[in-house]
Amino acid sequence: MTKPFKRILMTGAAGGLGRQLRGPVQAFADIVRLADIADLGPAGPGEEVVQCDLADREAVLKMCEDVDVVLHFGGISTETPFEPIMNANILGMVNLYEAVHKHGIRRVIFASSNHTMGMYKTTDLVDASMPLRPDGYYGVSKVFGESLSRFYWDRFGIETVCIRIGSCFPVPANVRMLSTYISLDDLVELLRCSLAAPRVGHTITFGVSNNPSQWWDDKHARFLGYVPRDSSAKFTHMFPASGSYAPQDDITITYQGGGFLLNGPKYPS
Repeated sequence: MTKPFKRILMTGAAGGLGRQLRGPVQAFADIVRLADIADLGPAGPGEEVVQCDLADREAVLKMCEDVDVVLHFGGISTETPFEPIMNANILGMVNLYEAVHKHGIRRVIFASSNHTMGMYKTTDLVDASMPLRPDGYYGVSKVFGESLSRFYWDRFGIETVCIRIGSCFPVPANVRMLSTYISLDDLVELLRCSLAAPRVGHTITFGVSNNPSQWWDDKHARFLGYVPRDSSAKFTHMFPASGSYAPQDDITITYQGGGFLLNGPKYPS
């Protein structure tokens, strides 16, 4: 069976999502180049392994050689002090897009985050046309990534699909994840749709399954053809209603960012 691409680069391959996607993305290309600052172990069949610090411009330029498309999952994925986020998620993003531009790569799938709009209330329905409202330095870095990718589309015609990923875990860990849950199978399907669409320009889509509670309206990205098959409905029994109300000042309940709001911002005093 012919695969759509000769070589795909996936950054962040040693991270939480990267490890889960390492096998499934094999279906998209003859060769998958896996990259991370951490040790990835030996390359398997159809794989290339590259250890790369995204803040190292020359290393990133080399990492992108002979690549058809990039799945960018690299960077810091939690709320931390600003400096590591700045190096990996901001400087690293600039280095990546400049390498993509120099090598003539035409499309990037960028793992953005629901934390780009984490300061919306859980009673809001958010779509991609609404103002960005990040909930911490991590969310701010993803806002930067979405803006930078837009700049490279407007200036250089590099297409990007920014996926505002919800919560991709085998089982939701809390009530919030009943709204933000996306199964691994649905995420792989969304990646497939983002790669297969003939033209995407600069598109923002929401990485979420067909959950009973919906915070995000994906109407601006319906042309991608993504139809989620999974739902968090099968997990609702894990979080029975208690009959009591959460405190009105509980920001983890009030805002879509949830627990991230308790973790930052972290800046040295």
